[in-house]
Amino acid sequence: MDRQPVASSAISSVGYDERSSVLEVEFRSGAVYDYFKVPPKVYRQLLKAPSKGRFVSQRIRDRYPFLRRDH
Repeated sequence: MDRQPVASSAISSVGYDERSSVLEVEFRSGAVYDYFKVPPKVYRQLLKAPSKGRFVSQRIRDRYPFLRRDH
């Protein structure tokens, strides 16, 4: 999945696969999280959010199943 860089102090890049509804978030720490069953609308809202880190924390982290990958 291709990720695009984002302006954020906490997040380096994000990517989304509409076919599988997987959101991929790469944090500045190097950790990559795959969030599952994320609707396309939520991904679009993330891209528009003034604070990407806050959006992930409040709207994604505890709402969708995820898998953490290191580097």
